[in-house]
Amino acid sequence: MTDVATPGAPGTPEPGTPAPGRHRVVVLALPDVIPFELSIPPRIFGRAHGPSGEPLYEVVSCTPVPGRVPANGDFDVHVERGPEELEQADTVIVPAAYKPSEVYRDGRLPDELRDVFARIRPGTRIASICTGSFFLAAAGLLDGRPATTHWWWADHFRRLFPSVRLDPDVLYVDDGDVLTSAGVAAGIDLCVHIVRRDHGAAVANDTARRSVVPPHRDGGQAQYVHRPVPDDRAHGTSAARAWALTRLHEPIRLRDLADRESMSVRTFTRRFREEVGVSPGQWLTAQRVERARQLLESTELPMDQVAGDAGFGTAQSMRAHLQSALGVSPTAYRRTFRGEGVAI
Repeated sequence: MTDVATPGAPGTPEPGTPAPGRHRVVVLALPDVIPFELSIPPRIFGRAHGPSGEPLYEVVSCTPVPGRVPANGDFDVHVERGPEELEQADTVIVPAAYKPSEVYRDGRLPDELRDVFARIRPGTRIASICTGSFFLAAAGLLDGRPATTHWWWADHFRRLFPSVRLDPDVLYVDDGDVLTSAGVAAGIDLCVHIVRRDHGAAVANDTARRSVVPPHRDGGQAQYVHRPVPDDRAHGTSAARAWALTRLHEPIRLRDLADRESMSVRTFTRRFREEVGVSPGQWLTAQRVERARQLLESTELPMDQVAGDAGFGTAQSMRAHLQSALGVSPTAYRRTFRGEGVAI
C-alpha cells in the first residue's frame, strides 16, 4: 500500500503535492473501470522499496470528474482527485474501462477525454492495462508503434486502429515511453516489469514476492486462448521445466526434456506449447537470458563465466541473445543495473 501522509504533520506536503524524490504514478480511472485493474498499480508500485526501506513510488488516482466513478461491477468507487493530477505525473497508467462507448465503437475519444489526455506532459511515460490500450490508441499515442491488448479484443482493435502494430500473443509490450499489457493479470506483469526497468531485478523480485506473484511469467497470451480441454490423463511438462532450470549451464536437448516426461519429442513439443505458449527452445533461451540478467546485476563475474553459467557457452553468444532480447549489450546492462536504481 502507498504511504498516506497525516494532514498537518511536520514536513508533510500539501495534499496533491508530489512527494519529493519519488517517481509519481498517476492512475486514470474512467467510467465503468474494472476495479481489479484499477487496484494493480497501487498494489505493485506501493510495495516497491529501496535498500533502506524507503518507498520508491508515489501512487495517486484521478478521474475526469472527481467523485463517484461507476465501476464494472455491483459497486462504484470514489476518486477524490481530478485530471489536473496528470500534469504532475512521471508515469500515467490507464486501466481498462468500458465507457465512453464511442472509444470501442468508433475508436474515437470524445472531446472531454481529449482534454484530459492533453494534460499529460510531453515525455511522460504512459502505460495501459488490458483494453486501456483502446484509449491510448484513440488518443493517437500508439500510431505506428507496437502494442498489445486482450486477445479477445484483438480483431476489433485491428479494425479500429490499423496503424498500430498489434501483437496479441504477448503479455505486454515495452516501447520505451509507451507500454501496453494484455488482459487483467498481465497488468501485474507490466507493473512488475516497470519496477524492474526502473530499479533492477532485486527490487522487482522483492516487490513481486511481497505481492505473492511471480516476478516473470513464461510465454504469452497464446497459452490462455480457448482450446479444447486436454485429456485429463495427459501428463504436463512442469517437471521437465523444473529440471531444466537447475541445469541451464549444461547443454539441454529437446530429447532430454521429453524423456523427463516419458513422451515422444513431438508430443512433448505440442504439450509444452499448449501449456507455456512458446516452443521449448524459445523458453530455454528466455530462461538463460533471465539467468544472465541476474548474474550481471548481482555479481562481478567475468563475461565468459556469466555466459557459461547461463548456458550460452561464449560471451559472444550471450551478447547476441541479450542484444536481441533486451536491445543492449551485457556490458551496458551491467553498467545500468549494478547501481541501486535508474531514474526514468
